[in-house]
Amino acid sequence: MRNKRLLKGGFLGLAIAAMLALMAGGASLVQGQELTTYVVQIENLTSGQPFTPPVVVAHSDQIDILEVGQAASEEVRQIAENGNNDPLVALLAGSDAVFSSAVGGGPVMPGASATLSIDAPPGGLLSIVFMLICTNDGFSGVDSMPLPASGSQTVEADAYDAGSEENTEDFADIVPPCQGLIGVSSDDEGTGMSNPALAEGGVISSHPGIEGGNDLTVGDHGWTDPVARITVSVEVVGLPSAGTGPVDDGGATVWLIYLGAGGAMLLALGGAIRLARRRAAR
Repeated sequence: MRNKRLLKGGFLGLAIAAMLALMAGGASLVQGQELTTYVVQIENLTSGQPFTPPVVVAHSDQIDILEVGQAASEEVRQIAENGNNDPLVALLAGSDAVFSSAVGGGPVMPGASATLSIDAPPGGLLSIVFMLICTNDGFSGVDSMPLPASGSQTVEADAYDAGSEENTEDFADIVPPCQGLIGVSSDDEGTGMSNPALAEGGVISSHPGIEGGNDLTVGDHGWTDPVARITVSVEVVGLPSAGTGPVDDGGATVWLIYLGAGGAMLLALGGAIRLARRRAAR
């Protein structure tokens, strides 16, 4: 009799332990939210400022890509000064706060637009960064814009100065594509590298615009704000994606999983007890 009780207790303990393990793991099975696909269109409103391929990122409030009034991060500085997206792309790829990101395929010319897609759960934020190519450290975009729950939303973006490089307006200090992209010839090759001698150590602020008097001219490279129109539209709702947060269905999905698991465990427990009784009776 004692052996029977021990067997029953052992099997019961194992069954309960397995049940609890499954219930604990059940949360991970539904650790996903429905992702919404957003179409992001970035329109260049200037007459003489090409944009670098934009970096578009959907993220949570646990990461901040840029903030006006604060020093530009190294990743944003590289975009604003050199049109170099790689450091920011690498940062985003290694961040758990990023849901998805996309990078444009080429420069966005004046009057043209770029369209990219990203995925994000409800409550996601949108940030965008791109350089105004014919500047020393000018850029534009949006910072932590709430993604719309439905329909579309349009915002207009002004030009910002990263505060990291003096505005010499000299082709020698500006990324090489500038001259060729807008048809202005120059003997200066330009540079895709930062010049420490021009470092400012300032903060992100409104860009003062092109003043002229050097290689850049108001007529060829100037603008009036806003420089870009950004339209974000909901496209489709995707399937649950693991690891982005719990499903907001009032717990119904979780309890259905638990009930199913519980039923399976009870059946297994009953079979184990019957088997134990047969063995103990021999």
